[in-house]
Amino acid sequence: MAYGIVLALVFGYLLGSIPFGLLITRAAGLGDVRNIGSGNIGATNVLRTGNKGLAAATLLLDALKGTAAVLIAGYFAPELGLWAGLGAFFGHLFPVWLGFKGGKGVATYLGVLIALAWQVALIFAVVWLAMAFLFRYSSLAALTAAIVVPIALYVLSTPEIAGLFALMSLIVIIKHRANITRLLAGTENKIGARE
Repeated sequence: MAYGIVLALVFGYLLGSIPFGLLITRAAGLGDVRNIGSGNIGATNVLRTGNKGLAAATLLLDALKGTAAVLIAGYFAPELGLWAGLGAFFGHLFPVWLGFKGGKGVATYLGVLIALAWQVALIFAVVWLAMAFLFRYSSLAALTAAIVVPIALYVLSTPEIAGLFALMSLIVIIKHRANITRLLAGTENKIGARE
C-alpha cells in the first residue's frame, strides 16, 4: 500500500505541476504572466492581463487537474485518491518546472474538493462568491472559503477528508500571508484591478 501511496503522490504532483496559467498566456501571445501583477501563475493574476476568457480557462484547468488526479488514482483504490489530490495541490504550489514557484493553490484545492466531496465544493463556491461580491477581494473570498471547508467536512462526518483539507487550508492561508498583510493595511487589489 505504501508503494501505491507514493505512486499516487507522484502522479498527482506531476499532474498538478502543469502551469496552465503560464502556458495559456504564452500561447495567447501575452508573454510570461509571472512578469505582471503579483507574478503568480493562477487565474487571479491571469485576469490582470485584462483577458477574462484566459482567466476562466486557467481557473477551469487548474481545478480539473486536481479533480482528475483524485478520480484517476481513486479508480485503482479509493484511498489513493486522497493522496493523489494532495500531490496535485503540492504540484501546483511547487512545480518542478518553474523552480518550485507556483500558484497559491485555490483552484486546484477546489478541484480536489469537487472530486472528494462535491456538496462541500458547492459550499466553497457559495462562500467564495458571496465574499467576492460583498468585498471584491479574491484573496479574502478564498481565505474565508478555505476556513469554512474543513468545518463543513467535519460536520458532515468525513473526518479523513476534513483532516486533509485542514492541512490544505492551512497551506492556502500561509501562501496568502502577503495578501493578509495587504488586506489589513487596506492596500490589497480588488478583483479585476491591474497592478
